[in-house]
Amino acid sequence: MPFSRVLVTGGCGFIGAGFIRMLLRERPDTSVINLDKLTYAGNPANLADLDAASAARHTFVRGDIADARQVRELLREFPCDAVLNFAAESHVDRSIVDAAPFVQTNVLGVQVLLDAARQSGVRRYVQISTDEVYGALGVEGRFTEQTPLAPNSPYSASKASADMLVRAAHMTFDFDTIITRCSNNYGPHQFPEKLIPFMIRRALADETLPVYGDGLQIRDWIHVEDHCRGILLALEQGRPGGVYNFGGDAEMTNIALVRLLLERLDKPESLIRHVQDRPGHDRRYAMDYSLAAGELGYVPQKSFAEGLAATISWYLEHQAWVDDVVSGEYRRFTQKWYAGRE
Repeated sequence: MPFSRVLVTGGCGFIGAGFIRMLLRERPDTSVINLDKLTYAGNPANLADLDAASAARHTFVRGDIADARQVRELLREFPCDAVLNFAAESHVDRSIVDAAPFVQTNVLGVQVLLDAARQSGVRRYVQISTDEVYGALGVEGRFTEQTPLAPNSPYSASKASADMLVRAAHMTFDFDTIITRCSNNYGPHQFPEKLIPFMIRRALADETLPVYGDGLQIRDWIHVEDHCRGILLALEQGRPGGVYNFGGDAEMTNIALVRLLLERLDKPESLIRHVQDRPGHDRRYAMDYSLAAGELGYVPQKSFAEGLAATISWYLEHQAWVDDVVSGEYRRFTQKWYAGRE
C-alpha cells in the first residue's frame, strides 16, 4: 500500500527520527510532515544528517498533538495518506513523579489525532505502543498480541489507554488502524535518560551507575533500525485493525548489561551502585513476534552484539551531541530522583 504523504508525530525523537530517515531513504516517492512539540527529549539535530533529496521531502512543524485546532489545520494544509504517532511522554520515572503530562499527551493527544485523521480522510493510522502495556512476565514465555493488557506504571497505563482508543476507533468507525508494540529500543541518537546511553554517559564521566534493586530485571533489546523496519512493514502491509509485536531476541538482565558496558568502556565495576527499586518495576519483558514474521516478513537484522558495539562507538564519537541534549532541567531531575533512592 503506497503512501505519497504521511504525518509523523514526534519525528524529532529517537524512534520517530529513525523512522523518518528510513522512510525518506527507502521510499523516494513519499514526503513527510513532521509534527513535534520539541520537549526536552525532542531534538531537530536528530535529522540534521538528511541528504538534500530527503530534506526536500521533509517539512517540520512545531506543535502539540493535543492541540485539536492545530492538528486539524495541519491536516487541512497538508492532506496525508497516513498518520504515524510516535509522540509520547515515555520515561517511566517521570510518570511516577507526575503523571499529568503523560495523560495529556499519550491519551488526550491520541484521541485528538484519531478524530482529526478520520475527519480528514486519512487512510491509515499507526499507533506506536510498547511492550510495557502487557505488564510483567514470569520466568518463562513471551508476550503475544493476545496477552491481556496489565500496565503497572502511570506511563504504561497511559499507553494502554491510547491502544484502547485506537482499537475503539477501528471497531466503532471502521477506521483503518494499526498498533505496534516493541521491546526496549537502543541505538544512536537515544536521549540519555534511557538505560544504555545513561550508563555510557555516566561511565565515561566516572560517575556512579545506579542500578535498581538487584538488577535482575530482564529486558528484550531491539535495535531502533529493526523496530523502524517493522513499523514500515506494518504501515504498508498490516491488516486493518491489526496489532503487531516486534522484538529483538536479545534478553538480558539489567545488571549483566551494565557490566558489559563497563567492560567495553574499560571502566571498573566499582562504579555500580544498587539503589532502591522503582515502584511497580516489571521483572521481565520478552516479545513473541511470530505474527509479524508470518504476516509481514519481519525478522530482526541486527544481532545485539553487533548493534551494541556500533551504539557504543557512536556515543564515543558524539559526546558533544550528548552534552548538547542533556539540559539543566534533565540534570536536575536525575540528581533529585537518584538521590532520593540511595
